[in-house]
Amino acid sequence: MEGYILDWANLLLRWLHVITAIAWIGSSFYFVWLDNSLTRPNDSGLKEKGVDGELWAVHGGGFYNPQKYLTAPKSLPENLHWFYWESYSTWMSGFALLVVLYLFNASTFLIDKNVYDMSPGAAVGFAVSYLIVGWVVYDAICRIFGKSDKTVGILVAIYVAVAAFVACHIFSGRAAFLLTGAMIATIMSANVLFWIIPGQRKVVAALKAGQPVDPIHGKRGKQRSVHNTYFTLPVLFAMLSNHYSMTYAAKNNWVVLILVMLAGVLIRQFFILKHKGKINIAWPAAGVACLGLVAFLIAPQPRPQVARNGEGDAAATAVSFVKVQEIMNTRCVQCHAEQPKMMPTAAKGIKLDSVDGIKSHAQLIYQQAVQQKAMPLGNVTQITDDERALLGQWFEGGAKTTN
Repeated sequence: MEGYILDWANLLLRWLHVITAIAWIGSSFYFVWLDNSLTRPNDSGLKEKGVDGELWAVHGGGFYNPQKYLTAPKSLPENLHWFYWESYSTWMSGFALLVVLYLFNASTFLIDKNVYDMSPGAAVGFAVSYLIVGWVVYDAICRIFGKSDKTVGILVAIYVAVAAFVACHIFSGRAAFLLTGAMIATIMSANVLFWIIPGQRKVVAALKAGQPVDPIHGKRGKQRSVHNTYFTLPVLFAMLSNHYSMTYAAKNNWVVLILVMLAGVLIRQFFILKHKGKINIAWPAAGVACLGLVAFLIAPQPRPQVARNGEGDAAATAVSFVKVQEIMNTRCVQCHAEQPKMMPTAAKGIKLDSVDGIKSHAQLIYQQAVQQKAMPLGNVTQITDDERALLGQWFEGGAKTTN
């Protein structure tokens, strides 16, 4: 029953997280596009009201005319919508999901003893500290060097790259990718909580009190908002990467993580400039080049034939299925069985405790355990290279279930 409850918690939290993330990213992308698409009004009445930019749009059968004021309207409306719950709810649901899936199962999901041997408690402590330190360092960079956007951008990029390297040398590959995304997402939400919304509240309070507005609040909020839009695509990749072991299980996975995140930033830059009417194909081309380089670097290498038949033709050595079953029983059924010992239910519904189960998942076994060496997670069951090689011979020989 405990496993069933955890599965429901995982499902509902993941569902909530995706919904709120769509709302947050959607509103963020929309306002970046809107801000870059505004044109100065020609109407003298709008200029007199303080309108600095406007846009006409049609959507859903209606016409819209959003307007941006240079500072604020002369009188603030009573119903002023604030955009912050999208950010807060995305972070809270994401952190809850991280706790349920990763922190409660630290020995399985956070730790890879081949990367760094530590206790579950230490792994949880490192994971939480990783998120906190990420925000502290980023915020310090912005506070100290905030007058130069270029300097801030370079230093933040360097820090994220260093953090990715460190994570990939402490945690399992899967956890390292996800935690790096969670660190950046924490920075994004903290920007809203500690800078963007407080700055806006100070502006509103000054306007209501009839006092002059300090422009620094708008400048700081704008800077952090721009950072958030560049962070978006790297975060999305990091969050999705756990479904693609070819990325996080690569030998130099930290290089993969950095290059793909860089590709996301380059592609996002293209769209930001495009909103301003500047089309430079070099940005997405560079992003695609980064992705192509990653694809080349992590491409599975062909395995050398281990034996040849009498005529000299390449042929895989026949492997007894009994040996394959022994490997499954020793290394795999702890997570992939009708009643697994290390999981509340069979991981991803894959069961390898029967002949039919092993046969039907032969391709996955080959990909995950032999080619990518992503399974077992963190190699918690200590599968050997010889056993991986034997599974490879079995699959290449036709994945036979008879001896």
